[in-house]
Amino acid sequence: MKRTIFRSLISIVALLIGYMLAWPVPINPAAWTPSPAPELTGVYAQNSELSRIERLKVDGFAPEDVAIDGQDRIYCGTEDGRIFRFQADGARPEVFANTQGRPLGLIFDRNGNLIVADAIKGLLSISPDAAVLVLSTEAEGIPFRCTNDLDIAADGTIYFTDASYKYPLTRLKDDVLEHQPNGRFMSYDPRTKETRILLRDLYFANGVAVSPDQSFVLVNDTSSYRVRRFWLTGPKQGQSDIFIDNLPGFPDGISSNGRDTFWVALVNRRDAALDSILPHPFMRKVVWRMPSFMQPNIKRYAFALALDSNGKVIQNLQDPSTQCFAQIANVVEHKGMLYFGSIGEHAIGRMRVPNAK
Repeated sequence: MKRTIFRSLISIVALLIGYMLAWPVPINPAAWTPSPAPELTGVYAQNSELSRIERLKVDGFAPEDVAIDGQDRIYCGTEDGRIFRFQADGARPEVFANTQGRPLGLIFDRNGNLIVADAIKGLLSISPDAAVLVLSTEAEGIPFRCTNDLDIAADGTIYFTDASYKYPLTRLKDDVLEHQPNGRFMSYDPRTKETRILLRDLYFANGVAVSPDQSFVLVNDTSSYRVRRFWLTGPKQGQSDIFIDNLPGFPDGISSNGRDTFWVALVNRRDAALDSILPHPFMRKVVWRMPSFMQPNIKRYAFALALDSNGKVIQNLQDPSTQCFAQIANVVEHKGMLYFGSIGEHAIGRMRVPNAK
């Protein structure tokens, strides 16, 4: 009997080892060696600035972005497709519209339409009376799998990202573990209804922000811990370069205050375990086969940065406490206030803009 039990255990262990080492996986990891993560010192020194965030509760989860209309009313979209509208004072949230998808990036155009990057439905326009119009769902014959964030230039052009043409949002971790250039940065012209690919080969293409002088657009290269700059004018028109590199976290959303500051939301700090396996594709396949609780996961931490027009950090806002407004996905500045979207809260956040340091 004991020998039978022992042999059964050996067989189970052998099967588990075989599964962990050889079972087919749907990802195709590429080797990448990131620079060592910067310490939380100097411009990234730990602080509790974001402990002052006030929560504006919403009847939904993960309101990733915040948009504000001409009447100072506040909008956010939750993971069940609903878009909520708060009054200017943050009171009386009501359902404004429902995309029947997953609204992520939000911004108003000059005509009062809410333009939405919906991870499932594509690029959308929602009129003031809540009618939903699909603007774009593909580029060069390849459908969007995770329409993510957007901004609108002064000429009306919508710049937006498809985080991954391979994986939907529900498989975000697959895209991160694979670390292949599946992301795209695009433009949509409302006049011609043309969608153009401006940048390919991004690693989970995310937040978008047009510079106040309209000379460039920033786009977050989330899985590479950096922000890229795409030039719209000047001698580098049509080219791109790196705006800021080797960030201490995963950059999610980015926005311009329209004057002199870009706000970058770091949805999670760098994960030492993930960084250690990025150079080793085989190890990432092993990690993929592990139960979710054993894989690298987002942890509770609040982190946002302000950058000047040259990519220099001018403000560093954090909250390491367990009660923090966690997993900040976007930061929007409006009339002396900061509004925060999150993928880990049942609320949007609000606080006064701290003094520049």
